[in-house]
Amino acid sequence: MTISSPRKARGRRVGRKGPRPASTIRDGATAPASCHGTWNPHNREQRTAAAGVAAFGRTMVAFVLTAVLVSGQLYVVIPLLHDIAAGWGASTSALTWLVTAFGIGYGVGFLVFGPLSDRFGRRRLLMLGLPLAAVATALVALSPSPEVAFVLRAVQGVVVAMFPPAGMAYLVERIEPRRRVVAIAAVTGAFLASAVLLQVAAQVLVEVIGWRGLFGLSAAGFALAALGLRGVMLPDLPGEGTGSLLSVYRSVPGLLFDRVLLLRYVATVVLMVGFVAVYTGLQIYGMATPRELLLLRAGGLPSIVLVPLLMPWLGRVSATTRAVSLLFAGAVALAVVGWTAAAALGLVLLLAVYVASITGGLPSLNEAVSARAGRARGTALALFSFALAVGGSVGPQVAAAFGGFGPLMYGLSIAMVLAAVAVLASTLPGRPAAAEAAAVHGR
Repeated sequence: MTISSPRKARGRRVGRKGPRPASTIRDGATAPASCHGTWNPHNREQRTAAAGVAAFGRTMVAFVLTAVLVSGQLYVVIPLLHDIAAGWGASTSALTWLVTAFGIGYGVGFLVFGPLSDRFGRRRLLMLGLPLAAVATALVALSPSPEVAFVLRAVQGVVVAMFPPAGMAYLVERIEPRRRVVAIAAVTGAFLASAVLLQVAAQVLVEVIGWRGLFGLSAAGFALAALGLRGVMLPDLPGEGTGSLLSVYRSVPGLLFDRVLLLRYVATVVLMVGFVAVYTGLQIYGMATPRELLLLRAGGLPSIVLVPLLMPWLGRVSATTRAVSLLFAGAVALAVVGWTAAAALGLVLLLAVYVASITGGLPSLNEAVSARAGRARGTALALFSFALAVGGSVGPQVAAAFGGFGPLMYGLSIAMVLAAVAVLASTLPGRPAAAEAAAVHGR
């Protein structure tokens, strides 16, 4: 009988008590023992486990502030139109192209950079995009004429659009699962809150530093945002950056025409159309003075803050169930506004309920889209962001088409019910899972 030496026995015991062994994997990364099976650099769950999760608190501070700055660039021009027109001797109606040009560039940028974030990595793309946004925004401040400003605003929209798809995909991948719903809701709320916050800030500061100074301040904000995200973002996941440059766009048709995703994208467009159309309708149909309108917009801010705080509890419900429930709640709130012709405090409260439904509904749809997309998440969320841009652009035209505030409220209420039905239909079984997965990933 062979007896092991005490030293060897102790070594084996120490080994059993020590950390579980790691196995060497490709791309120079190390797979933890918890990653069972063969290492696959294309499996994002394995790569996330190997690379760790992001620190929640500081990541959220950086991402929320950046989201307000990014999305607010669409709205910041609106209170500045009279000052810009006076400086250039142009009409305010002609200068509304400063908003439209940014919106067009913003939408195009989503489609270009969402897939590229799948190819090159979220962090790498943002470390390029935010400094470029700072430069483009500074150039807008130096514009010598409206025509040059239109072009530069479009360029600004394109480069700023790097943040939403890459940033949201990063949160889905790198925030621990139990906090992921809160993170997505907080950043989505920041996108919505920017419509109020940046307009109020512009209205106050334009008297002090002028419209050019405001764009200069935004440029400095983008530079600081780049430094902030550089400090909090983890390195890109192992295995990121494989495949040819054109291959990253191969999944776009499959994602766009996937039955499940298409229904969820349609619901996303409806939500954003309604959000913009409601506040546009308040203004064009004379439902409130400019000061009252500002108060009505600000009245939605508590909902935008409160909903992300409730997400740990709301997150216990599936994303699609959450989206359907909130869409129905928003539809009821708008129907009551139309039926009662609510004013003053009643209108503020009903709009707060409506804004809460939007603030909770959009991150729920974001989560549902992300779960469906698999490893094409960045591209799918770029299409989600594009749907938001389309809804925001169409909203004012929809508001003007109804001819009155009451009919607009009823029309939007019906649209939200149909959107809820669309999300519900997206959960019904369709083609076999294997066939649908192949279509989504462009295979």
